Amino acid sequence: MSDNQTNPAAKGYSAESITVLKGLEAVRKRPAMYIGDVGKRGLHHLVYEVVDNSIDEALAGHCDTITVTIGKGETITVEDNGRGIPVDMHKDEGRPAVEVVMTSLHAGGKFDKDSYKVSGGLHGVGVSVVNALAEWLTVEVYRDKKVHEVSFAGGIMTEGMKITGKTKKRGTKVTFKADDDIFSHHIFDWDVLEDRIRELAFLNKGLSIKMVDEREDENMRSEDYLYKGGLKQFIDYLNENKHAIHPQVVAFEGEKDDVPIDIAFQYNDSYSENILSYVNNINTIEGGTHLSGLRTALTRTLNNYAQRNNLFKKTNATLSGDDVREGLTAVISIKVAEPQFEGQTKTKLGNGDIKGIVDSFVSDQLNEFMEQHPAIAKRVIEKSLMAAQARDAARKARELTRRKSALESGDLPGKLADCSTKDPSLCEIYLVEGDSAGGSAKQGRDRRYQAILPLRGKIINSEKARIDKILGNNEIRMMITAFGTGFKEDFDLEKLRYHKIVIMTDADVDGAHIRTLLLTFLFRYLPELIINGYVYIAMPPLYRVSVGKKEKYCFDDDERDFAIKQMTEGGDPNRAKIQRYKGLGEMNPDQLWNTTMDPETRTMMRVNLDDAAAADRIFSTLMGDVVEPRREFIQSHAKYVTNIDA
Repeated sequence: MSDNQTNPAAKGYSAESITVLKGLEAVRKRPAMYIGDVGKRGLHHLVYEVVDNSIDEALAGHCDTITVTIGKGETITVEDNGRGIPVDMHKDEGRPAVEVVMTSLHAGGKFDKDSYKVSGGLHGVGVSVVNALAEWLTVEVYRDKKVHEVSFAGGIMTEGMKITGKTKKRGTKVTFKADDDIFSHHIFDWDVLEDRIRELAFLNKGLSIKMVDEREDENMRSEDYLYKGGLKQFIDYLNENKHAIHPQVVAFEGEKDDVPIDIAFQYNDSYSENILSYVNNINTIEGGTHLSGLRTALTRTLNNYAQRNNLFKKTNATLSGDDVREGLTAVISIKVAEPQFEGQTKTKLGNGDIKGIVDSFVSDQLNEFMEQHPAIAKRVIEKSLMAAQARDAARKARELTRRKSALESGDLPGKLADCSTKDPSLCEIYLVEGDSAGGSAKQGRDRRYQAILPLRGKIINSEKARIDKILGNNEIRMMITAFGTGFKEDFDLEKLRYHKIVIMTDADVDGAHIRTLLLTFLFRYLPELIINGYVYIAMPPLYRVSVGKKEKYCFDDDERDFAIKQMTEGGDPNRAKIQRYKGLGEMNPDQLWNTTMDPETRTMMRVNLDDAAAADRIFSTLMGDVVEPRREFIQSHAKYVTNIDA
């Protein structure tokens, strides 16, 4: 460690670095405004906010180890070896800076550019929001060879800062228990936290992030995520279930116009692209100017190289962006002092100057790499040329998906039963498995705003087919035509005809497979629909329990058993009649409406894209060509499967 690291004051990180923009307001009354929701997602977001503070210390060069512990009673502890939150008196507030940071919204060192050049998280609101939504929270600061401690409950300080001991350590330890009265979900999921922790470790080369689960004495679990190869190892992880067409991961790291840029990529033999983009460790799932710069540079540089080296058979040939990105797995991570986020989910980078900076950096680096590695360059060009041939073959098929040629002429093979309302924000389309269920859905729906599109048979597996084959599939063409958005370069989200796209399949093996095929297609080729929250999964009941004239619909075995107990209390449980719905077609139209389609009573799951890396990996595992990872996945998850009929 350098002298600056051992002496926090040497870097000027003290109470004067803490800027207060606004007092802590009604976070507890409106928690969703600050963390998105109060379910499973919001609960885990609390952990990310605390971890992000430690990551900021790592970005500033003052921390190389972070430990995240899930304790008994669902407590969370995050400890780092950074400089420690300042504990001296805040000039304006008249109290220790650590108290200000924990109780004031928008208070933190990241607003002081001398303390943090870049930062992630919710831009300073994070840790105080966590404090406000915690039943209790304690902070220990290891600084100046002393242990400083302060305690809170529901965001209100219960014990002011005091020195509780001596230490040779330095850093900050935050321990909290989420407030069960605020959150509807109370259990931390190791796998959910692990995905984000692993991602952060990949993005911060050389940073050790340890995860510990102490909830069960017999099954204590501990994992250390440390990737000295950074993004190169991230690409290895993402491509683990794919066949790479060149063994070497290509990586560029440097700085251009004061913007640190880190890029790694590798081509595989699949037909879809997977580019993950990050700004200050934030996953920009809607892309932005940094992603545009990368794409532009890649397309232009590969075309120029192919022309210089006579790799085109036709002199006027050119590769499109889609061509050069087929089978590409890439990660771009940049650091920006003052990022401007926009878009539906506020995860799209808007800084205008970044596109040119990234474009210039990638062009220079990629040109140099291809000149030094002509064999890799040739393989990539050859794959792109094959993609271009498929694109030409797909052009005719794409024309069939345009609304003018199909919908307006009424030439829909699947006979879409459209709704009468024209306002997309009010309209829903149900993608229904089979004609039988489609018939029930058409009769049971509300024709004003619910459209039904029956799908016959299983659609093509988008993970294993090129674009021309995909667009040659009748069911795929029907869906794209009905959605109205167009496809690929024709795509326009503004033309989406339904703001709820509902996948409704049977609760059996075939239904699960069809649902996965549909999600694979949407994730690979129309991800904007998922990112913007337009895709849903219907939840039809599995059972109908009736006793006399009383009836109840149940979604699982536990609910069924409870219903039988309730409805036959004091009587004979055998009186209960149980109907198991193996298919939607077994329900009459009224039942399907009451249980699955009526907005007043139905249950639906919205499909979110919280972790693009994890989603890509799971689709590659389940739907890709490599068999062994799929076998391992099935073996390890078989014990969790319920209510699937063979």
